[in-house]
Amino acid sequence: MPCNPRARRETYIGPWLPEPVDTSADPHLGAERGEALELATVMLLEKLPPTERAAYVLREAFDYPYARIADVVQVKEENARQLVSRARKHISTGRREQTGSAEQKRLFEALVGAAQEGDVEALEKLFADDVVSYTDGNGMRGASRIPVVGRSVVAHFLKAVAPRWWQDTKLTWIEANGRPSVLVSRDGGVVAFLAISASEQGIDQLMWVMSPAKLHAISMLLPTSGDVS
Repeated sequence: MPCNPRARRETYIGPWLPEPVDTSADPHLGAERGEALELATVMLLEKLPPTERAAYVLREAFDYPYARIADVVQVKEENARQLVSRARKHISTGRREQTGSAEQKRLFEALVGAAQEGDVEALEKLFADDVVSYTDGNGMRGASRIPVVGRSVVAHFLKAVAPRWWQDTKLTWIEANGRPSVLVSRDGGVVAFLAISASEQGIDQLMWVMSPAKLHAISMLLPTSGDVS
């Protein structure tokens, strides 16, 4: 009998993040359904009841009509509408309004540059007061097993790891989960995926995926040659 995903997650070591999804091949999907696919949104969805989560994803990510959603989750159509409405409220309450893609890319590029230099002052200017850095590594060496929280703490954390983390790495900018993202590679293999969320207050979440099992599919976007830095 297959293992329950939530049961597996209870034994997971450190923060859990969703597996990155390539949306670059379908610009329409990324543009129209980007919010429902964003890692920060998916993290919030994991906290919702299963039927509420399913109704939201079917509506926002796949544009199912309410009648079809009702059939899938086995409720009346009116209740399907209520499930989606409740999910939307929970999502909007749980996160700030996000910046547009262009501004997020600008902040992201500035973040990567400052992180590589270990420039604490520059990093702090980019962060919201309550910024959180999550690293999904499932206990692997070098992955923080707890969220790192707060503008100064996250900035100093990035400075501390800069000398060893960025050494001999190449960066590939991609689109994943409807947003600009970065693949960090070393010796031809992807060692991390990085995404952020940002609001008017600044970057409020850094989401590092380092678990090899979750990097496998997204690693296919790493070019054999091309635009890397």
